Amino acid sequence: MNRILITGASGKTGRRLVSQLRGMRIRPRQALRTAKGEDAVRFDWMAPETHLEALDGVRAVYLVAPPGVVDPLPVMLPFLQRALQLGVTRFVLLSASSLDEGGPMMGQVHGWLRSNVPSWTVLRPSWFMQNFSEQQHLPTIVGEDAIYSATGDGRVGFIDAEDIAAVASVALTEPNFKSGDLVLTGPGTLSYDEVAAVISRTTGRDIRHRRLTGQQMTDRFVSFGVPAGFASGLAEMDLAIATGAEDRTTENVSDVTGLPARSFQDFVTRNATAWAKSAL
Repeated sequence: MNRILITGASGKTGRRLVSQLRGMRIRPRQALRTAKGEDAVRFDWMAPETHLEALDGVRAVYLVAPPGVVDPLPVMLPFLQRALQLGVTRFVLLSASSLDEGGPMMGQVHGWLRSNVPSWTVLRPSWFMQNFSEQQHLPTIVGEDAIYSATGDGRVGFIDAEDIAAVASVALTEPNFKSGDLVLTGPGTLSYDEVAAVISRTTGRDIRHRRLTGQQMTDRFVSFGVPAGFASGLAEMDLAIATGAEDRTTENVSDVTGLPARSFQDFVTRNATAWAKSAL
């Protein structure tokens, strides 16, 4: 059996990837901390005793790093080595456009994959459109009519998680998919001021971008329970946006999938109800 294992199967990209693979008549195995639902198996990065069952019969793995871990390679390495021993031949890692190979966080995992596995793809998406509709910014948009960031006037090629999943599905299933890394973006770039304006226009509400300093952003993350080191790293990503680090677009979504990347306006139109006052 040549199964595909999806780690982070309940996350923003993972659950969409499961859905898209099922649409291709493929039944991926879902690695979850609590094994609930069809084709699900209990899996915990920190519990090596869960790895063997998760990998049984698997030949391709979608890798989502354990959340909140600043240095994920030491945590992921026992699983990666076991996967190779058991015959996994293809690995697709979710990283980020801001993380270069060999650099911090998933950059270390990226470098390890290049050096050690037969077939690998590292997806390096820009910031998710779903950050505004599902997690980070949703509570303040709904509750305060505000988006908080330290990005200043910096621009981002925001990408829909559906497009990330679409690229991942090809990378996991296409027999001759070439190893390498892919920076994934939407079709255009927007500042956070412009993001607020698009949501305002579409929903009829007055959403504002509240500009913070890097330290204020770090303190804000810490107040939400994010570990200080990780909070500082997240704030640094905002500051990198402010200096233009994410002001770019690529054609990789359309090159891989044959379809254009979804625009932010289309995303907001489809998800307008997410920002209703009753959404939380």
